[in-house]
Amino acid sequence: CVVDAACGSSLSALNLAALELAAGKADMVVTGGIDTFNDIFMYTCFSKTPALSPSGHARPFDAEGDGTTLGEGLGIVILKRLVDAERDGDKIYAVVRGIGASSDGRGAAIYEPSASGQQKALRRAYEQGGIDPRTIELIEAHGTGTKVGDAVEVTALKEVFGTAEEPWCAIGSIKSQIGHTKAAAGAAGLIKAALALYHKTLPPTIKVRQPQETVTAEGSPFYVNTEARPWIPRADHPRRAGVSALGFGGSNFHCLLEEHQPLKASADWQGDVQIAAFSAADEQALDAALEKFPASGDWAGVRLAAEQSRSSFDVLHPCRLLVVLDSNASRPEAIIQKALGLLRSQRGVNAWSTPDGTFFVKGEPVGRLAMLFPGQGAQYTGMLRDLAIQFPEFLHTFQAADQAFVAHSKGRQGRLVERVYPRPVFDPQSRDQNEARLRATDVAQPALGAVCLGARDVLASFGVTADAYAGHSYGELAALCAGGYFNPEALHALSRLRGELMAAGEGDRGSMLAVFAPLDRVEAFLDDNGLQLVLANRNTPEQGVLSGATAEIERAGRLLDEQGLRSQPLSVAAAFHSERVAEASGPFGEALKKVAFGQPQACVYANTTGAPYPENLEEARDMLAAQLARPVDFIAEIEAMYDAGLRTFVEVGPGARMTGMVQAILGDREHQAIALDASNGKRSGVHDLARALAQLAALGYPVELTRWDAGYSESSASKRPQKPGMTVSLTGANYFKTPQKRPPVAPPASLVTPVS
Repeated sequence: CVVDAACGSSLSALNLAALELAAGKADMVVTGGIDTFNDIFMYTCFSKTPALSPSGHARPFDAEGDGTTLGEGLGIVILKRLVDAERDGDKIYAVVRGIGASSDGRGAAIYEPSASGQQKALRRAYEQGGIDPRTIELIEAHGTGTKVGDAVEVTALKEVFGTAEEPWCAIGSIKSQIGHTKAAAGAAGLIKAALALYHKTLPPTIKVRQPQETVTAEGSPFYVNTEARPWIPRADHPRRAGVSALGFGGSNFHCLLEEHQPLKASADWQGDVQIAAFSAADEQALDAALEKFPASGDWAGVRLAAEQSRSSFDVLHPCRLLVVLDSNASRPEAIIQKALGLLRSQRGVNAWSTPDGTFFVKGEPVGRLAMLFPGQGAQYTGMLRDLAIQFPEFLHTFQAADQAFVAHSKGRQGRLVERVYPRPVFDPQSRDQNEARLRATDVAQPALGAVCLGARDVLASFGVTADAYAGHSYGELAALCAGGYFNPEALHALSRLRGELMAAGEGDRGSMLAVFAPLDRVEAFLDDNGLQLVLANRNTPEQGVLSGATAEIERAGRLLDEQGLRSQPLSVAAAFHSERVAEASGPFGEALKKVAFGQPQACVYANTTGAPYPENLEEARDMLAAQLARPVDFIAEIEAMYDAGLRTFVEVGPGARMTGMVQAILGDREHQAIALDASNGKRSGVHDLARALAQLAALGYPVELTRWDAGYSESSASKRPQKPGMTVSLTGANYFKTPQKRPPVAPPASLVTPVS
């Protein structure tokens, strides 16, 4: 049957479908919304409201929103009772917890929205579902983009949701992307919200430069979400979303959705970044394989060919060439042709690479692999966000860290996710404030631990493991966890404690100064000027960090300027790795005694000595406690690892600082330094991950490339027998097909008068 409630039609149909299921009159209902009625009559009607945007852009909840744009669409969903769907093994995207409907009643005009009428639909939905509105973290609003309509809708929502000290519920509208599809609008919003729950991602609303004041006013629980962000729920309830659809004439509908499973089932592959992998016995065979690759076809063909290349890739083949292809960057044909040209011109060269992501290596892998974890200062808001959105391993690890952070502070510090992946802001000052909030030592260290461990888990999902681990300063905690000395729960607890202890204290806690000069000259500078400072970080032969009292650091900075030596103050809470923070070692050591240490699974190298951590667990505890106040000798650490046969160093975490430091230490000696976040967030995180995996596979390390873009294949679908289908043309009312002329119908013979 057809239900008409104007722009609320599809949620009205959903309501009817739910009633059919609840009454037992149906076991499955196909429902949704359809609208292909954008003819001249429709535009004429809308122009009289007036609701159409003169600029031609629907900008829901934007301060400069000037109306809506019209779209067409067809959105269909299948509903079943939950017990039936679970019994039948169906793929469940979301659970409908409640549907509220209301009428505006007597209004001033058929087009004028009513906040009181909308509130009725909202309250009825939450009462039916038995859900507190404060557990809703996403509202997919009707949000047409008209100033009055959006403001009235937010006003109604505020009345039901109440006030808040800080916004906590994302609000948006799919109309910013596809326009107002009228009778299909509710179906579009429903599908968007269901997919958000299924993929555990807060989806963006585009075209918002500055949110409406109604949304951002003091006490509002809402914020406009303008970028995709990982959806980390609060610990006391599952992920939930509300969807609204409002129709001319005062028909209001609101639907409550809840996630079916709290854990993300698998990685979300968009397919826009591909790894094409080629291996062969010699370069001539590799040349032939590249020639056959269909790089000049459409992206679907490239994607399928790349998948097939990964399936046939053999890391044991002597010649290996891998190419990263991105549908949003250079043309695949140009990248492949460039790789082919280099393969032919570089014959006899055992290894080469290109800046755009092509890696060639001939021969067996040289040396073992180490993972390095960065320390405080590497963090930035949004770090590795793409990996958090796409990979369940990262999401689950970060969610555990977030819940541990909240439980430890009893909510006083807010949530870790709000510091690492904060809600969008719209001015430079707010962005600076977000960065400052993340730099706080008692936040930065737990944040780094969560992100580094999540990134390590993503690499592990592709079979990438390390022979040894190391970290810089705080990063040593993450390295010890990765090496098996303690579990992730202990890492989260120790990260919080270490950060709190190093941030605590009264008076001058000191500061730090990076100096860019040969270390022997830095040491001579300290002696010559009688500075009471310590060379806290020996990072590279040409760069160190001084630590000590703030006044002495400032004096050192002035003297360095006078002598023509470059330096840079560091934004830190204290003089780390000096006697200024020595008092933290005692409490930290006491806490370490309560942590269950296990037998290490891999070698972990120490900052303070450069040597591996002792296998004796008590000695390991003592070394870790003392590490807070002792200088970091990263040069000695990397040299010791190199002497032990480690040749490939993978930086696991935000940024690529340690990669540069390794290169500066080892110089021309044979080695590889690879950063998982090589572009420091400037490129897609998935693209950077693809480059890291491609380089590792080219070097000959075992990487399970078949897990990349897992599940995508057109070959199996093309082999299925094709059944004849039914085609239904969906057209606007102004489309008319002229019928063919029919021949005149001859009269019956009985009516023909015989001629004599």
